[in-house]
Amino acid sequence: MDVISVIPPLDLGDEDRDLLEARVRKSLIGGYVTRRELAEIAEDYLVSGDHRPVSPAQARRLADQMWTERAAEQAAWSGETDPDRLTRAFQALEAAGITAQENFTCCRSCGQAEIGAAGSPDARGFVYFHSQCTDAAADGHGLTLLYGGFDGSPTASIGREVVAALAEAGLPAAWNGDPGQAITITPLDWRRRLVG
Repeated sequence: MDVISVIPPLDLGDEDRDLLEARVRKSLIGGYVTRRELAEIAEDYLVSGDHRPVSPAQARRLADQMWTERAAEQAAWSGETDPDRLTRAFQALEAAGITAQENFTCCRSCGQAEIGAAGSPDARGFVYFHSQCTDAAADGHGLTLLYGGFDGSPTASIGREVVAALAEAGLPAAWNGDPGQAITITPLDWRRRLVG
């Protein structure tokens, strides 16, 4: 008897199944999770108190199934994707002395608190997007980039360097030059290749 046949099927109502699959799919489309992390998301998403409706084995099976489906979609992609371009722009910014982090922390508050320790101690400034920004990009809403100098206030010069690096990589950035405003990349075709 193979292992798959001893894993009971998910015993979820349609609404909970839809919610679970949507959350797992969003994480897959976001593209920053490993297969193991995807299974952890599937196992923990519907937990309520002591009620754990998805076992570790069921979560692994769901993650494997959805991972395989996404990998098949990804096989049809050719050439450089917008997330590939973004990574290239962030690598150029790192080389120019700006800490550049993709899918960094869960939110803006955590990102602002932690970005100083994320890069080189002599970095002049930073740019990042957090996981909520990734989720928005996966949903087709473009990507918001947060940036600034390490003196505690956003700087227009860092913003201009970020916009220039994005343009060099072939990504359309929307920014009005105001150092208090985030930079957005839109339109954006979010097809990030799976990791791990």
